[in-house]
Amino acid sequence: MVIEATDTAALVIFLIVWIGYSWFTERGPLAGRGLSSAINQQRERWMRVMFRRDLRMIDTAIMAGLQQGTAFFASACIFAIGGSFAMLGSAERIAVIASDLPFYGRLDRALVEFKLLGLVMIFAYAFFKFGWAYRLFNYCSILIGAIPMHADAEANPAEAERAVVRAARLNQQAGLNFNSGLRAIFFALAYLGWFLGPYALFLTTFLVLMILANRQFFSPARKAFAD
Repeated sequence: MVIEATDTAALVIFLIVWIGYSWFTERGPLAGRGLSSAINQQRERWMRVMFRRDLRMIDTAIMAGLQQGTAFFASACIFAIGGSFAMLGSAERIAVIASDLPFYGRLDRALVEFKLLGLVMIFAYAFFKFGWAYRLFNYCSILIGAIPMHADAEANPAEAERAVVRAARLNQQAGLNFNSGLRAIFFALAYLGWFLGPYALFLTTFLVLMILANRQFFSPARKAFAD
């Protein structure tokens, strides 16, 4: 297997952009101004509003919807992993097609297999994130059930407050893992550019970065939380 210097550089930049963007949106200096942070605040507000409701069917319906969405993406990752393994059997044909492209040089079967295995790893990472998010949403449902009714909380308001905070924090952690899995899928799409060559990977990586950054900090959805 022959890996050119441009391929190595493209792969390193791809990983740096992915890891750097994840850190920037979750722990960076502007993390508090992003859409994810605004949603996290609303998650805590949701738990506090729920605490004041006597009937919580709407809250259990919301939790069921969050779990179903997470399960859908986890299942999609399993199919993507299976499809990537199936493509390993066509690695030779993919290498021939890519080598015939005018903007790509020599490409051997081993390099194609290496790229496909990298794609499998990305989807596997996303699956584990979605799987953990699904489990955390399940745990959060249990914590919601443990929150006392507003009338009963008067006997021990401190414990009721702790129950609300626990449910809110676990819900936020579930959302964080869900976002990580979804981000991995977006960067998996950028990774597909590598099959067209290292320069295509440069282009798709920064294209995905701009799309995600715009949605996180400048989208209409973010502006909806401006107040």
